[in-house]
Amino acid sequence: MPTPKYLDSKTVDRIKRLDVRARAIVEGFINGQHRSPYHGFAVEFATHREYTPGDDIRHIDWKVWSKTDRLYIKEYEEETNLKCTILLDASKSMRYGEKGPDGQPATSKFDYAATGAASLAYLLQQQQDAVGLVTFKNRIDKNLPASSHPNHLRLLLHELEQTVPDEQTDVSTVFAELARQIRRRGIVVLFSDLFLDSRALGEALKQFRLRRHEVIVFHVMHDDELTFPFQDNTLFRGLEMAVQLHTEPRALRRGYLDAVARFQEEVRKACATTGVDYVLMNTKDPLDAVLGSYLTFRHKVRRSARHA
Repeated sequence: MPTPKYLDSKTVDRIKRLDVRARAIVEGFINGQHRSPYHGFAVEFATHREYTPGDDIRHIDWKVWSKTDRLYIKEYEEETNLKCTILLDASKSMRYGEKGPDGQPATSKFDYAATGAASLAYLLQQQQDAVGLVTFKNRIDKNLPASSHPNHLRLLLHELEQTVPDEQTDVSTVFAELARQIRRRGIVVLFSDLFLDSRALGEALKQFRLRRHEVIVFHVMHDDELTFPFQDNTLFRGLEMAVQLHTEPRALRRGYLDAVARFQEEVRKACATTGVDYVLMNTKDPLDAVLGSYLTFRHKVRRSARHA
């Protein structure tokens, strides 16, 4: 059986070897906000046992008492399965980088993001957590509801391989629709280059936060976009707009880099204002190191909060 295109073994092995599992992304989040008198992410009834002095009377099953005239305690088991929905930007700008300077195939922003999505999906499924996938542009393309079924990962990977980036990004209506559809509180992970208005992004992210989802934004950018390394006369073409510019790039470099810095700061503020984690991903950086660093960071944050 051929290896799935976006399930990179090196990336998976690296983050799998960490002391912290992928669950550390939200460790303590749902538990800390859950209003149940029981401990855990959620609880399910398991069995009854006979009441003994000292047991919490709130857990007595009075219906059983009315039938048997004996006191029994309801026992619960923790239901620690997480639900994660991965949102993957499949707009045309995500194709940047698909060809190297020599014209040969290379890793595009979409390839990088899809590999990250596949790696997280694999780890979550290994933990028997439910994971879903949504690919979008200016509308929802594919929507695989979260599932922990073993065959679900194969279907998710197939959809990643079949996705071809095209058209423009528009999250305003997409995220509002998804927020209504994702009913159970969980994690929403976004992989995108975020080429959209930062205010529109902030308002769209609020749709998930108002429903008490934990949201993580992986901002995927190509190294060319971050460093503007071009030297000779270059023809720049818009991927999502029919524009092009033939110019001497060194004259534009300072202004361009200033604009990119402002863009990143606006995105960071939009995320911070809505209580969303923001992670910049440069496609030249090893994906396993980026994901591993973030998971370790989240583990330390949760552990500090727990001991504060």
